[in-house]
Amino acid sequence: MTDETRRLVSQASQGDRPAVEQLLQRYLPGLRAFIRMRAGPMIRRRESESDLAQSVCREVLEHVDKFQYGNETGFKRWLYTTALRKILHRYEYYAADKRNVLLETPLAGNGDSSRSNEQLLADAYRTFSTPSQNAMKREEIERVEKAFDRLKDEQREVISLAHVVGLSRAEIAEQIGKSEGAVRTMLSRALAELSELLEDPDAASS
Repeated sequence: MTDETRRLVSQASQGDRPAVEQLLQRYLPGLRAFIRMRAGPMIRRRESESDLAQSVCREVLEHVDKFQYGNETGFKRWLYTTALRKILHRYEYYAADKRNVLLETPLAGNGDSSRSNEQLLADAYRTFSTPSQNAMKREEIERVEKAFDRLKDEQREVISLAHVVGLSRAEIAEQIGKSEGAVRTMLSRALAELSELLEDPDAASS
């Protein structure tokens, strides 16, 4: 953690709203990618990851005086736990028995904002998928997401925590209640399975 980040986290722990806002701005690209990866197709079709990320940031700012982060990892844990809770609430909303989600209008991307978000997603996805050296187009992003959706929940969690949130193996172990060795094994197997899915056109497109 840099001295600047350490300073911001310290100030945020004391309820300093501007410090929290600076941290949120710093983590916003990763937050958007994390939300899209964990939301699944039902929510992705109907809600913008940018809108959900802004909703998460608003909630964090509303409760800025109720949390003690201690360090950067603690702040990230709070931020991404808030995002997961938001995703769960939206999933429950769309999956409610009285709602026919198949009849709802899918979300449409628009203009420069959509292209900018795609670039942010591509940057995040390159850290754990191929091709790593080539520009990822919309079709490639969708292919990665479809393959990612086929993984088990714990596999999606460990990949997103390692490659999007940026937690160390030890920090992930503490987060999910497993040993560091178990996390390393889980992550290695999850990435291997994702790679296999990406190499299988039928699996990635189903």
